[in-house]
Amino acid sequence: MDLSTLSILIIPPLAGGIIGYFTNDIAIKMLFRPYKALYLGKRRLPFTPGLIPRNQERLAQRVSDTIMGSLLTPGELQNLARRLLQPERVEAALLWLLSLALDQIQADREQKTAKVLGDILHDLFGESLPRLLKVLARREDFLEVQINQIFDRVLLEFQLNDFQARKLADWLLEVVLSPDVLRQAIVDFLTDRNIQVIDEGFRAKSSGTYWVVANLFGLRNSLLRLRTFCLDDKEIANARLQELILSLEIRDRIRRWLLNLSLQNLPVSTVRQLRKSTRESVRHYLQDKGVDLFQGLGQSIDWKRVAILIIGRLRTSTVVTTSLEVVSQELALVLERYLEQDLEKIIAQIIPILSIDRVIVERIRATSPEHLESTIQTIVKSELQAIVNLGGFLGFVIGLLQAVFLFLS
Repeated sequence: MDLSTLSILIIPPLAGGIIGYFTNDIAIKMLFRPYKALYLGKRRLPFTPGLIPRNQERLAQRVSDTIMGSLLTPGELQNLARRLLQPERVEAALLWLLSLALDQIQADREQKTAKVLGDILHDLFGESLPRLLKVLARREDFLEVQINQIFDRVLLEFQLNDFQARKLADWLLEVVLSPDVLRQAIVDFLTDRNIQVIDEGFRAKSSGTYWVVANLFGLRNSLLRLRTFCLDDKEIANARLQELILSLEIRDRIRRWLLNLSLQNLPVSTVRQLRKSTRESVRHYLQDKGVDLFQGLGQSIDWKRVAILIIGRLRTSTVVTTSLEVVSQELALVLERYLEQDLEKIIAQIIPILSIDRVIVERIRATSPEHLESTIQTIVKSELQAIVNLGGFLGFVIGLLQAVFLFLS
């Protein structure tokens, strides 16, 4: 076999393989390059920029339509949301948020939380609650059960002990019924008209021996002398009244009366009427003056200090820290029941808000051709290289067939 025959058999397969290999390689590179349009004068050279950079906007829209049409459909988004919002994940997220909020409250140096809580308490007890009570107090059964319970458990069973009765008796005899007060009461009572009425009544209604005494002596002079004695000799009158109180054992009598003082000793009908009147009195008072009462109370209380005390208690309360898990579980269950009913509606509202298709389009538009090429090369590098190798192989086979044909000719 001479050199010419050998060249006929070797050169076509080799040339075909080289041409096929580099042709595919150039074709793949022309998908991305050149990155920008090239001009000869004012005329743009053909095939510039590359196919993908030249059609990047249309490619972005096609990719967005494909993803939203077949991948991120509303049904798939619902399945994704269900997997993402499983009760265990939601519970863990809520527990984390509650713990974070508690840590934030504990780390509050400027007492912003206390100020907000104080404003809420002030509005609740100073504005909202009084108006609400005024409306509710118009109902006939307002606080009926609560007032009846207080009446039955507190007022009905209330009874003074011996020490309390003794102290109250002492206070009554020293302040309310002191000798000076009794003396002044006698003076105020024994007016000329009252003395005349008493004397005439005693004369008219007495009989027997009392009629003789009433008509011969009468009570007028005695009562006038008693009044004069109380007015002229105050100290002596007070001393005589004090002696009378001691001799009659008024203090001990009042003490025993107070010990026996109890609503349980009253008739059942009287107790029922008293309970009803108590309830009505409380209801009418709250209806008429409840607003002013609670507003005045709300203005007199330092709600910021109360809020600081509450927050301080929350910081050290073990109940709060241990109940976070329970609260997160309950909130997760509530959220799960809500999502079971309205997840489809929520996804339908979220998709336009998120504008995922516009995000995909804008993201592809903003990607430079160099970065787009490197990204695609990273994903399908082996596949693109296989195409280049296939081009070389096919070129080699065609060249080999051509060489065989030439040899046989």
